[in-house]
Amino acid sequence: MSAQHPRNIGQTSLRSKRRRGDPMQAYDALPAPLRQWLGQAALPWSPVSARRLWQRAHAQGLSVEQTLASLSQAEARTLARDLHSTKTPPSPQA
Repeated sequence: MSAQHPRNIGQTSLRSKRRRGDPMQAYDALPAPLRQWLGQAALPWSPVSARRLWQRAHAQGLSVEQTLASLSQAEARTLARDLHSTKTPPSPQA
């Protein structure tokens, strides 16, 4: 992106990353509960990052609810690192 056309990401102190592949195809391949969680997330998660955390949690034997709670905790930690954040992540649904 050129300096004349800034991206619509708002003000953040977090580092941005380049994405590869088709993010919509990757998103569509995610499990439904994860897609629903991403729709309510405070941060713009990449499907690859979300899937990685989802698979790691399931490999540890966590339930879907526990997995979603761990994603919310990871998001809260990331938001805490962002010096410009005023967002609060949504509470996990019971």
